[in-house]
Amino acid sequence: MKHSLQLRLSQHLTLTPQLQQSIRLLQLSTLELNQEIERLLQDNPLLEREDGGGEPPPPPHDAVQEPAAGETPAAAAEPEAAAAAEEVGTFDGMDGASFSNSSGNSDGDDDDFSPIAEQPANLRVHLTGQLALLHLSDRDRQLVGLLIDSLDDGGYLPQSLEEIAAMLPAELEVAPEELSIALQHLQHLEPTGVGARSLAECLMLQLDALPPDTPYREQAREIVRHHLDALAARDFARLKRALKCDDACLRGVQKLILSLNPRPGREFAVEETRFVVADVIVRKAKGVWVAALNPEAMPKLKVNRLYADILQRNRGGNSQQITAQLQEAKWLIKNVQQRFDTILRVSQAIVDRQRNFLEHGEVAMRPLVLREIADTLGLHESTVSRVTTQKFMHTPRGIFELKYFFGSHVATEAGGSASSTAIRALIRQLVSAENTRAPLSDGQISELLGQQGIVVARRTIAKYRESLQILPVNLRKTL
Repeated sequence: MKHSLQLRLSQHLTLTPQLQQSIRLLQLSTLELNQEIERLLQDNPLLEREDGGGEPPPPPHDAVQEPAAGETPAAAAEPEAAAAAEEVGTFDGMDGASFSNSSGNSDGDDDDFSPIAEQPANLRVHLTGQLALLHLSDRDRQLVGLLIDSLDDGGYLPQSLEEIAAMLPAELEVAPEELSIALQHLQHLEPTGVGARSLAECLMLQLDALPPDTPYREQAREIVRHHLDALAARDFARLKRALKCDDACLRGVQKLILSLNPRPGREFAVEETRFVVADVIVRKAKGVWVAALNPEAMPKLKVNRLYADILQRNRGGNSQQITAQLQEAKWLIKNVQQRFDTILRVSQAIVDRQRNFLEHGEVAMRPLVLREIADTLGLHESTVSRVTTQKFMHTPRGIFELKYFFGSHVATEAGGSASSTAIRALIRQLVSAENTRAPLSDGQISELLGQQGIVVARRTIAKYRESLQILPVNLRKTL
């Protein structure tokens, strides 16, 4: 085999650090972008916010120099308006406890503390507070507390008493019978139905707690005990035969059961509140829909002039580190601006194509794919995908993720196409207006859409209906 040297010319794309940063910033949400910027602000002293300056950090060791006469650090301006997420925590301490200052000072120095917001009690705290009021032995109180700790978020006991007893140390000698007595104490606490091991037991506990003269109480207990599956399946004929009653009676029984709480612990569940700050705001100006960037979602960055002047005066010194940080700051400012410019371009292109939606709602949504926007703006399809992910648009009809405006199309008899979003809206309208005693089947919905010139198969209707969380026809039927 003979060795030889060959020279070849080829072209290939190299992802520079600047390009990599631009791509990464483009796919971040507004919240993630602000978190990334906060990290970079901590690492790079040459980068600062225009809207939240303050005293700059001390300069790097190789660039320490006293500022010239008359130079002052940037003053603090208006606070940043950015996206935030509020987490509501649980409070496992003393419920309702309050503290006051008893130092006796009259100078008011200790009066600047804001009052601590009262935290909602979780299910465990709520039940433990009631348990403390019961006249029980220490052993029974501990066993009831053990069962309280075993409850799930809905207030159910997911494990059997035998399984709980088997998990305890043998030297405690806890028998399932003792746990059964402890469970009875637990099930007498509020909210009614807590400590149930099944849905039927939960509903039965609530029915037993009602006054004996409650209308339809006994019929409801019979259904919950023996025919709960028939009620879930809307098998009203079977239920009327089992109860030997007419439609009016069964309607009253059904109303009573539906008034019960199938998840008694849900009211004590801790929910996380999330806020969304729209990247783009859409308004109608002089008859034209126009998209504009939301200033509250745009971080305002600039190069720290103090350090930039230090670098300017020390050009001949050892300033490689601060020079690199200056370049990184300029890159970031440019990439952030480019990110929002791209978001605005894509948003305006979407608005231009979805004017009918802005005017008339979901039923007027037109089919739209990423390729159409990419070809119009001269962007790559993957770039449009990054722009439309976790970016939000505020319109007069609400706040929507940019991806919401894209959807597949379904053919019409006229040779055109209808958006899947518009078809979902039509399905929702048809179901909301149907006769609940004879609800529309998927086939009937398909026929009704066909009468409007929209050809949709029955299985497609079923898929769209499930995405809208609309129950099947047999589960939507009422008396």
